Amino acid sequence: MFVIHAASLILISSLIALSWIDFRTYRLPDPVTLPLIAVGLAVNAFVFNTPAASLVGAVLGYGVFVAIELGFKALRGIQGLGRGDAKLLAAGGAWCGGWLLPGIVLIGALSALLFVGALALVQRRAIDETRPYAFGPWLALGIALAWIYRAYGPGLYPPTF
Repeated sequence: MFVIHAASLILISSLIALSWIDFRTYRLPDPVTLPLIAVGLAVNAFVFNTPAASLVGAVLGYGVFVAIELGFKALRGIQGLGRGDAKLLAAGGAWCGGWLLPGIVLIGALSALLFVGALALVQRRAIDETRPYAFGPWLALGIALAWIYRAYGPGLYPPTF
């Protein structure tokens, strides 16, 4: 159990740092996201014995968000998602597996929408569609909650893949 607690500390502290950086700069730096993917793969391989599920989660997380990013840019002609968001979701998939990716994205999207809506109400302005908003902090929230469920809860996770 000590290893799971140590892994949780690494993940949660990294997610807090990434959230802070993204809020301030609209960037999710590779020196934090890429090692997070590697550590998530290692934790799942050596602690939970689910390396394939972790690898599938990382690949799916990255691939789906890159596809959304490219599709949105082709459709609207503007950047909607950054590649850092795709790398962060890949980290979420590496840590939590592909099974929890829909929950991560749902939590991230709903919390981001609530934040933007509340901000518009407080500022008494309409939502500005041209203003960029950091999605990383909300994605990080989804990853943190999914990890807690994965590591400490009953888990929606097969013992092997």
